Amino acid sequence: MIKQVDTDHPIIPNYTGLILKKQKNLAVPANSIEVLVNKELVLSAEYVPQDLVVPNIPFSFTEDLPKRKMRQEAARAVEMLFTQAEHDGLQLTSVSAYRSYLRQQEIFTHNSKVRGETEANKVSARPGESEHQTGLAIDVSAPAVDYQLIEEFGETKEGRWLRENAHKYGFIIRYPKGKEETTGYQYEPWHIRYVGREAALVIAAKRLTLEEYTIT
Repeated sequence: MIKQVDTDHPIIPNYTGLILKKQKNLAVPANSIEVLVNKELVLSAEYVPQDLVVPNIPFSFTEDLPKRKMRQEAARAVEMLFTQAEHDGLQLTSVSAYRSYLRQQEIFTHNSKVRGETEANKVSARPGESEHQTGLAIDVSAPAVDYQLIEEFGETKEGRWLRENAHKYGFIIRYPKGKEETTGYQYEPWHIRYVGREAALVIAAKRLTLEEYTIT
């Protein structure tokens, strides 16, 4: 059982603010809804979305933290997704949305100490390489797995519903099972990424990753 680790111990970032490490003709502006962020296409340390808002959805914590926030378009879309899930008798809960570059540095440093850097990078991103910094990604869970971010979430009724319905609201399961070599990360049924409804429908129908969609 693999769990994403969150820690509040401050660590000073040691990465520079380069927009991209490699171009590969994939880059779009950082504020694009379809921006591809991964281990090769990296956000600047200074990048912060300018339209972050707090969506009206349930959270697994009560504190007023930045990880409540998403970009406005994604926030409105996730509200509709959560509303439909509730209408269908499900209990989706947000665990983590926006993270700053510094916050991601803290998490990755902690995971590296626990697992070693190579293993840590299979389950968490280095700073600048995290989709959470875009404000377009959100980790969700459910009471059935005690709000944990674990693979078992994918087999809960909420996890199955999310896999079957997220694309209708412009979201994709960003790190699907069987695509680890393409995405660079383990299967994460809890991590959804807003790309807009048009792109999400294509990605879901063709069973693509965002990497594959971007280069086709």
